[in-house]
Amino acid sequence: MNLLDTARSALRSLRANKLRSALTALGIIIGVAAVITMLAVGEGAKRKVAEQLKSLGSNLMIVIPGAVTSSGVRLGSGGRNTLTENDADAIASELPGVLASAPALRGSGQIVNGNLNWSTQIFGITPDYLTAREWRVVRGRGMDEADLRGSAKVALVGQTVADMLFGGTDPTGQIIRVKYVPFTIVGLLEPKGQNFGGQDQDDVVLIPIGTARGRILGHAQGRLRTVGHINVKMADGVDMKTAESQVRELLRQRHRLQPDQDDDFNIRNLSEIVAAEQAASQVLSSLLAAVASISLLVGGIGIMNIMLVSVTERTREIGLRLAVGARQRDILTQFLAEAVILSLVGALTGVALGIAGTQALAHFADWQVVMQADAILISVISASVVGVFFGWYPARKAARLAPIEALRYE
Repeated sequence: MNLLDTARSALRSLRANKLRSALTALGIIIGVAAVITMLAVGEGAKRKVAEQLKSLGSNLMIVIPGAVTSSGVRLGSGGRNTLTENDADAIASELPGVLASAPALRGSGQIVNGNLNWSTQIFGITPDYLTAREWRVVRGRGMDEADLRGSAKVALVGQTVADMLFGGTDPTGQIIRVKYVPFTIVGLLEPKGQNFGGQDQDDVVLIPIGTARGRILGHAQGRLRTVGHINVKMADGVDMKTAESQVRELLRQRHRLQPDQDDDFNIRNLSEIVAAEQAASQVLSSLLAAVASISLLVGGIGIMNIMLVSVTERTREIGLRLAVGARQRDILTQFLAEAVILSLVGALTGVALGIAGTQALAHFADWQVVMQADAILISVISASVVGVFFGWYPARKAARLAPIEALRYE
């Protein structure tokens, strides 16, 4: 008996008990659908983390003021400004592998355009800020050294601010008032979306740091040239852990801290944070796939159970076929074929159900999902392997029946 005849015979046997065959395949259907859906959800989570990494900027560290002690009272982190523009300049000039060291001031305020107004974040920056954050200007121009030296009243606005004040039209060249001070919008920033904390990165106005200190945020910034934080972008290939240690050592020297004194600044290594997020997403994806794979195992056990019942029911048939010349290999092949066909039919149905379920999650739950061809292929192959593995024992048991004993079975 060739493989085609074996497949036909297996299909006839399965069609003879359609409901039982369908219920047997149900475990495989659910298992494959669950694996495909969970892998799509896990991959979507990893892609989302990657997008957030891109929006933050790669190889980026943020240095912020740390806790300080005043008159015996330990103030909280950022309780007093301990960083200056000179610190940022020293990082850029004295440490290797630094692409940009961008100091910044941060505040908030009301922005007005005509009869429209919007409360947003206001950042005082240098031109290196856009380099550090990998932030492009999609309309107009960026900020240059002339703007910085002249404390020009120019601004870059995020997409959210542009939408709120200009209804989505091109805002470049328009005049806005930032805390009653008129500024000319010279550029529109590319959309970045939300960061890890869920904060809208596009709800922002960027102005020269000197202008921010002298005209907008000066009352809250303490002594001359102090800054709220410093963005440090390293070149590709630089070990971020080593770079973090170098920045820490340099700032401790500049701030004249003794060995027994704590840092008066904190360094947030965003690359480590993103790596941790990606690792967590990978673990979550693997866990979801592992849990979903249990359904495949349960489906395989169901196949074994039904195939054992089938062997018992067809004992006389098996004995008769062996008596008229069928070989043990033919019996083994037929029962294996039945198990594999059940698995494949269940797998293909599960693929369709998994794709539909994934699309439903994306549409109704607004989840980011990414289906991959290799995940579908792996699911189908796994289902076939399950069919062979769990169908082997019943098929072997059927093939090893003694013809005389099988014919006597009632």
